[in-house]
Amino acid sequence: MPEPRVGVFVCHCGTNIAGTVDVEQVCRLAGSLPDVVHAATAKYTCSESGQKQIQQAVAEYGLNRVVVAACSPRMHEPTFKACLEQCGLNPSLLEMVNIREGCSWVHLREPAKATAKAWDLVRMAVAKARLLEPLTERRFPIKQAAMVVGGGIAGIQAALDIADTGRKVYLVEQGPCLGGIMAQLNKTYPTMDCAI
Repeated sequence: MPEPRVGVFVCHCGTNIAGTVDVEQVCRLAGSLPDVVHAATAKYTCSESGQKQIQQAVAEYGLNRVVVAACSPRMHEPTFKACLEQCGLNPSLLEMVNIREGCSWVHLREPAKATAKAWDLVRMAVAKARLLEPLTERRFPIKQAAMVVGGGIAGIQAALDIADTGRKVYLVEQGPCLGGIMAQLNKTYPTMDCAI
């Protein structure tokens, strides 16, 4: 694996982030971190122009790791992974930092603390990104069967329910007989029937 060449992109998200966090300061500091060869800000990193900015920087600076400091990864991680894939970079070499919900929104009236926290999160993300390795996707055939561990009443019912769907079921019990605690009872409430 070649030496890490990290690019950091800090999003303004309009004023959602930049209204509280000093985005330019975080970006400037990120540029001083080890293995960071490019740091930039964008008004909206998730926009088409923001993604183009990332792709151009990957080509121009030979980036092999990308850190995006923006909103929740839940919202745009697939967007940025697709962006990296389009420019030939393995998507697993992306690290995202949530400085919108995690810094700007929760520290709305404390811009200095929000900026310090954003800076800490970006530093940690860059440290992690330096250690990232490309992953490859593998596919395996799936066997249409299930194993239920425990032959008590719940396990027996689960095995029967799965079997009713047409799948083969392996019911595994550590004891010598099925039934669990129910098999040890003489009578059951409320019918007082024999438990076995």
